[in-house]
Amino acid sequence: MAFAGAANAAERPVAIMGATVFDATGAAPHLANVVIKDDRIVEVGPVVKAPKGAQVINAKGKALLPGFFDVHTHWTPGGEPRISPEIANAYIAAGVTTVNDFHQQPESFAPRRQWISTMASPHVNFVARMSTPGGHGADWADTATTKWVNSPEGARIAVRQLVPYKLDFIKAFSDGWRYGAAPDNTSMDQGTLSALVDEAHKNNLKVLTHTVTVDRGAVAGRAKVDIIAHSLQDREIDQASIDAIKAGGSAYAPTLAVYDPAKGGASKPEARLRAEQKFGYALHNVKALHDAGVTIALGTDAGMTGTPHGVSTLREMELLVTAGLTPSEALIAGTANSAKVLGELQDRGTVEAGKRADLVLIDGRPWENISDVRKTDRVFVDGVLVHGQGTKLPAANGEKAMPVIKAKGALIDDFEGAKGRSSLDTLRMDDMDGGIDRTVQVSQVINRTATDHALSIAARMSAKDKPNAGVIIPLSRGSVQPVDVSAFKGVRFEIRGDGGAYSVGFNTLNGSWSSQVAGGADWRVVDVPFTALEREKSRVAATGPWTGKDVLEVTIDGGRAAGEKMWVEVDNVTFY
Repeated sequence: MAFAGAANAAERPVAIMGATVFDATGAAPHLANVVIKDDRIVEVGPVVKAPKGAQVINAKGKALLPGFFDVHTHWTPGGEPRISPEIANAYIAAGVTTVNDFHQQPESFAPRRQWISTMASPHVNFVARMSTPGGHGADWADTATTKWVNSPEGARIAVRQLVPYKLDFIKAFSDGWRYGAAPDNTSMDQGTLSALVDEAHKNNLKVLTHTVTVDRGAVAGRAKVDIIAHSLQDREIDQASIDAIKAGGSAYAPTLAVYDPAKGGASKPEARLRAEQKFGYALHNVKALHDAGVTIALGTDAGMTGTPHGVSTLREMELLVTAGLTPSEALIAGTANSAKVLGELQDRGTVEAGKRADLVLIDGRPWENISDVRKTDRVFVDGVLVHGQGTKLPAANGEKAMPVIKAKGALIDDFEGAKGRSSLDTLRMDDMDGGIDRTVQVSQVINRTATDHALSIAARMSAKDKPNAGVIIPLSRGSVQPVDVSAFKGVRFEIRGDGGAYSVGFNTLNGSWSSQVAGGADWRVVDVPFTALEREKSRVAATGPWTGKDVLEVTIDGGRAAGEKMWVEVDNVTFY
């Protein structure tokens, strides 16, 4: 952790005195004093004394546990809260000190790592996504966000393409996701999944899957995935499937919190009945797998509707107890087990000398009453107090976004860069509609002349209302750092196309804005002043006028009637 205050913590030890320690090693809770120096636990024991000059915390009557893990989260605008600092705040307030984020494209990993290092936050593992064409994850994202694979060799190539991003793990959408409520997505066959896992392991990467049926759980086990995420919930699990999962060495993170019927959401009686039936299978199956010796880890799918960050991790432990685990077993699932299956147990996940000082102090005895996990008193990450009495958070924890940067210059993209990268060294993305039936789009850089290139987009529209195809040009790496373009008057580019209408747009922190343009058979220069932009309807709440001070992406799109074809060519996109 690089935030302000870490240096002071390194100079002054912390002594937590008189706590009842649940160390997550399997030992019974016991009275002990714990000394922290720098980012490590240096001593644990009943007669350990506070070092001279240490900050002493009287923990008599309180419980001290390892910080909690959540191996399945989405740091997404779809959840509450909506922005990374608020998400970080929610996790540390709940005592969650390590999470996996499944939501962002690999291009965003480096800038987001840097940003998170400036705030008090849990440790965030960045997870790249892989699915089949048409599968879950590929039904709304392009290949910059979710790699599309449908063969063993394709999976191996995709893993190797991801390695340069220094990802922490891989998530494979190995089966469909609609739980019998609608037509299923394409599932990943065992050969492809096995090759994906094998190639990932060769690169020291663990694989988590999106798996929701018993049969596909057995496939994941035979493919030797590291963690099966989500609940197997279409029926009670059979012994053969348990044996396959156990033989594969796969752990299980059931994400019960995202399926909890107590949240509501199913308005029709038949939908409520189906949800309750599936949840009953989910509860039964986690207990059956646990009793068979499969390691249970903790994940929630937080960020999805009705599954808020932080508190859902605590709810997951309560639901594991509902499923039949003891409170102590649920606590170990949320600490040491999760650390073990992520390959992080040598570093954290238990309260032992030498381990990272990620700790949560609780007013209660959660090994007796699991709901006491909600009584957070203080939280430490890397030995730094990040929640509770005496906390002083960095300024970044109160910000709404990454610091704004000025536009590097007028040129956005002249399509002369290598490997799909813009003139800003950002990765262009396809911008077709989502869903099971998607517009088919082919984007490629073509020769205008022997020395000049342009972007060509050809598409066949999907069978839905308002299908579209186009290109997204991020103004910053991974579209995560807002860019101030207010010094310019608008955007200019060259265009030619099939004679239909096109749209040029801007995605900003304050919603999306666009204007219509035309393009015929001959090249023409189009100027779109910012004053011509109109706000688009969006699920993300936005207010106020256009400012040009928080722009993330430029888009050029076209829509045609269902089943029709569209083509457009674009060159020399600049601000003016």
